[in-house]
Amino acid sequence: MTDRYASALESLRAAAGRPAAFAQPFVDVFPVSGAAVSTVGAVMGSETLAASDELAARLDELQFDLTEGPCWEAISGRRPVLEPAMSERPRREWPAFAAAASDYGVSSIFAFPLLVGALPIGAVDLYSIPPVSLTTEQCRQAMVMSDIIGRHVLRRAIETGSLPDAEPEPGAFSRRVIHQATGVVIAQLRVAPDDALLIIQGHAFATGHPMKDVARAIVDGDLAFKNGDTGIEVA
Repeated sequence: MTDRYASALESLRAAAGRPAAFAQPFVDVFPVSGAAVSTVGAVMGSETLAASDELAARLDELQFDLTEGPCWEAISGRRPVLEPAMSERPRREWPAFAAAASDYGVSSIFAFPLLVGALPIGAVDLYSIPPVSLTTEQCRQAMVMSDIIGRHVLRRAIETGSLPDAEPEPGAFSRRVIHQATGVVIAQLRVAPDDALLIIQGHAFATGHPMKDVARAIVDGDLAFKNGDTGIEVA
């Protein structure tokens, strides 16, 4: 473990300009199935920067779509969130996410905040299909690794001028299409930006599709909304 941890620290320190490399070192060190690293909340927007596999990316996306889950709790509380047995202790704080994660077979999930001083900018999520626990030492190591990533993310944001609203070239997990779709819905329905985003979120929830898929359909012109006699309808 010590050698793997030392190698992970070296890899993360060398990954400053390569956000896609942020997730795998956690899987190499800890007894988990996958990992994702994301910016979360109002400071830098919510977007996955790196994911070790498709399920890790999907779990991140679910948290963004539902606006609940361990990454949000880690950010708001500025502390690790440790849930080794979700099925045995259902989380009242994020019931929709916990149910969705369980549907994917996830038994354990952990989140570590990305903090730079008092500034919360994101989170690292670790998940496991078989139930696992992290020791106190492993949690300390995960926080040290998260601190390295937090500094990388903030430095990159400052260098690219993407703090807080502008966005650099979109990465593999970019949610820029949701912002574009929000603008389309605003034009279609003459509603406020928050209401337009809520309409997209509601349609995604009702149809069981990720928000990015719904947003892409809106931007491509395959999905539109209108004000009908009984409220907002699909055109």
